[in-house]
Amino acid sequence: MKNIKIVSGTINDTAEILKFITALGVYEKLEHEVVVTEEMLKKNLFGDKKYAEVLFIEVDSKKVGFALFFTNFSTFLGLPGIYLEDLFVLPEFRGEGYGKKLLTYIARLAVERGYGRFEWSVLDWNTSAIDFYNSIGAIPMSEWTVQRLSGETLKSVAQTYNHQSIGM
Repeated sequence: MKNIKIVSGTINDTAEILKFITALGVYEKLEHEVVVTEEMLKKNLFGDKKYAEVLFIEVDSKKVGFALFFTNFSTFLGLPGIYLEDLFVLPEFRGEGYGKKLLTYIARLAVERGYGRFEWSVLDWNTSAIDFYNSIGAIPMSEWTVQRLSGETLKSVAQTYNHQSIGM
């Protein structure tokens, strides 16, 4: 009988969190975008202001999957929600229900906290993940398109803001 449990990540898990993020980047063919460091994770996950939470699923005390999520807010509902940024299970442990356990645990957290939504994004080529999400009743938001500003483009757009023009 396997001993399976979900545990919160701590500052002592920072190296392990980084390993999972890196493995996810490789899986998603986006490893070139992974620039995060342990120091950044320590500051932003466990510092004075905590921007996200991390959960691990452990099997016989081995971390085999992780989830990283944060609180967002729905103006339409007038309620906070959870946005799942990352969910990743090591390849050799897939198909055993560990991803589903993490998802259902986070859904329970959302309900317990009185939140109105639990959302995430998935790459359009990741059909196995899409099929899995559909199997648990997730509804694709096909009418929405994710937009992003980052890096130099973000800085460039930010520089165009002129607070003088709005009377500040």
